[in-house]
Amino acid sequence: MDENSSYWQENLRLIFICLIIWFVVSFGFGLLLVEPLNNIRIGGYKLGFWFAQQGSIYTFVALVFWYTKKMNALDKKYDVGEE
Repeated sequence: MDENSSYWQENLRLIFICLIIWFVVSFGFGLLLVEPLNNIRIGGYKLGFWFAQQGSIYTFVALVFWYTKKMNALDKKYDVGEE
């Protein structure tokens, strides 16, 4: 396996991890598990409601920063960073 295919395999792995986390938070916590999570309150708001309204957005923004950090490290590892 050459370096180029290794780079893209690691890149796709990061993308799939991000998509799985976002799916679990937005669909799982925001729709499927909303009733059990609504029994928990944080700051006066039901946790299921919070995930449906704000949690998936915050998670998405955090994933963008996490992905950027991981991709910068991956670029350095394979020496494909910007010059």
